[in-house]
Amino acid sequence: MSNPYYEAIDKMEKAGVDGEYIQGWASAYYQNPMREEQRLNDAYKAGYEKGKEKDATGFEAWKKK
Repeated sequence: MSNPYYEAIDKMEKAGVDGEYIQGWASAYYQNPMREEQRLNDAYKAGYEKGKEKDATGFEAWKKK
């Protein structure tokens, strides 16, 4: 059985994407509220925006360097 959520997370982790991006994506995917303001960063916010749309593309820009 296919699970798009787990497949997307696995793909991002294997690609070396920033953990903050993945956390944001996962939170929004399941419609959790955004973190409190003092814990936000650009990677988390970018992941959150993509996760709201359940869009598992475009994460390449957030690979760890």
